Order: sequence, then structure tokens, then C-alpha cells
Amino acid sequence: MNLPQQQDHFLEINKKNCCVFRDDFIANVLPPVLGLEFVFGLLGNGLALWIFCFHLKSWKSSRIFLFNLAVADFLLIICLPFLTDNYVRKWDWRFGDVACRLMLFMLAMNRQGSIIFLTVVAVDRYFRVVHPHHALNKISNRTAAIISCLLWGVTIGLTGHLLYKKMLIRNRDANLCSSFSICHTFRWHDAMFLLEFVLPLAIILFCSARIIWSLRQRQMDRHAKIKRAINFIMVVAVVFIICFLPSVAVRIRIFWLLHTTGTRNCDIYRSVDLAFFLTLSFTYMNSMLDPLVYYFSSPSFPNFFSTLINRYLRKKAPQEADNIQSTSMELTADLSTARSMQTI
Repeated sequence: MNLPQQQDHFLEINKKNCCVFRDDFIANVLPPVLGLEFVFGLLGNGLALWIFCFHLKSWKSSRIFLFNLAVADFLLIICLPFLTDNYVRKWDWRFGDVACRLMLFMLAMNRQGSIIFLTVVAVDRYFRVVHPHHALNKISNRTAAIISCLLWGVTIGLTGHLLYKKMLIRNRDANLCSSFSICHTFRWHDAMFLLEFVLPLAIILFCSARIIWSLRQRQMDRHAKIKRAINFIMVVAVVFIICFLPSVAVRIRIFWLLHTTGTRNCDIYRSVDLAFFLTLSFTYMNSMLDPLVYYFSSPSFPNFFSTLINRYLRKKAPQEADNIQSTSMELTADLSTARSMQTI
């Protein structure tokens, strides 16, 4: 008798032994979290794209990279309602295999695209601060656009396998749609999930350390613009680590358990599976927090909001003056009426 088949959480996926859990805790906790990420991410990245498209007077290579970062974040955010529905139904996908593949592909592609462009932004800032006379600082907007297209091509190539493989698996009375099942195998998707964090993390930390060290060596870290550059690079590093490190750490723990014990006993994976999907929601939070990167990256965004606030205050000031004048006239009229009554 095959012992794994007796387990409630055992499932065979593509001839591989896997452990799948339909946890009530995920169904209750994650939908509100993803809902908040969707609302704030949609507002933040939607506003950023609006500013990029309609309110920036000039384009630079760095702004082109930031624009692509905003596009990746926005495309990821609009997938969250479908993922939320999947969690609410406890992994019972209702939209068919094609929609399942498309959602998983969009999540993976834009998560990876967001990481890549966040890394490119950090590298761009590194060259501008540490090597101000380097030829890379003088690339044209056309070259930056071509680089962005090539990076999108690489991202699609690395995640495109999710489009042509069958991803919807029948799990007893439910349809499982997930690219992160616990299976006794190390897939390309798993390798990319780890690599897309480790390599960019090393690059971002290197760029951050070199920028801060270079500015302090020149004793320039007291100037307002330089402080903005330091704040920007620190925000990039902190946001990246907070959002991606927890899920990668838990995933490594899952791989270690698979290596040492296999899938003979699925119960040992219940807690780490729950921890993984909880921390995976942090990766979507990255797309919600990236508007902070736009804000600290260039004076254009703070200046836009300052202009917006000033316009609002200018419109409000005449209204308040009119209200004061109207109130004054009413008081004068009342006083005149009172005097007339006294005369009578």
C-alpha cells in the first residue's frame, strides 16, 4: 500500500508527489490584506503613471526606468482581485485553465519585472553619484527605451513557461491554481524565485553602500539634495528587503525539508506552507510601496504635489474671502435693520 496516497493533503501534480493545503486561516486573513494592497497600490501607481504621462515636462533615462517600474507594479496590482478570490474560495479556481495560466504568468512576470527595474534604478543612481562622468550617464532616451524593452523580453522569457503548461489541477472537489505547491522536485520556477531575489539584493546593497560611502568621503552628505539621494537609495534597499526576504527565507526552509524528509508526511509542511503564503503577500506590498521610490527619486514628484496643494489653497483663499465679505455684508445689513427698528 502506498502510504502518501492515504494522506488528506497529498496530491500528484505532473507525476510529482506534492502536499497541498486548503487552510481556513489564509481564506480569512489574506483577502483583507490583498484588498488593502490593491487599493493603495492602484491609487499610488495609477497616480504615478498619470504624472509620468501627463505632467512631466521632460524625460530622462532614469525616468524611463522608473516609468517601467510603475508599469510592472500596476500590472501586478490589477491581478490581485483574482488572487484574492482564489484565497477566499480556499484554492478553488472558477475561471478556467487559460485564466489561471494568465494570472500566474502576470504575477510572476511583473514581480520579476518590478525587481529588475528596481535594481536598474539603483544601478543608475550608483553611476550618477559614484561615477558621474561615466558614459552610461549619457545614454539617450531611445537607448534607455531599448534597454527597457530588452529587459521586458528577458522577463517574459524567464516566466513564459507558466503560459504554455497546464496549471489548473483537480484536487478532489476543487480546482487548484497555484505555482507554489510543495512538490518533491526543484523546478525552474522555484530557481527563479530564489535567484530573482539573491542577485538583485547583492547589487542593490553594493550600490547603496558605495553611494553612501562615496558621498561621505566627499563630505557631501549634509547637503539637501545629497540627503535626498541617500534617502532614496536607503528606501530602495529597505523596501526590497522587507518585501522579499521573508518569503524567500521560508521557501528555502521548505526546500530543506523536502531534501531531508520528502513528501512522505505532508503534515510537517502545514506551518511552513501557511508562513510562505503569508510572507508571499509581502512581495505584493512592494508594488504598493514603490511610489515612495518615485517620490524620493526626483524633485519632480514632490514639486508636483506642492504645486497641486498650492493650487488648491489659491482656489480656497478667494472662496474664504468671499465668505468673509458675504458675512460682513450680512452683519452690516442686520445692524442697519436693528437701528431702523430702534428709530421706529
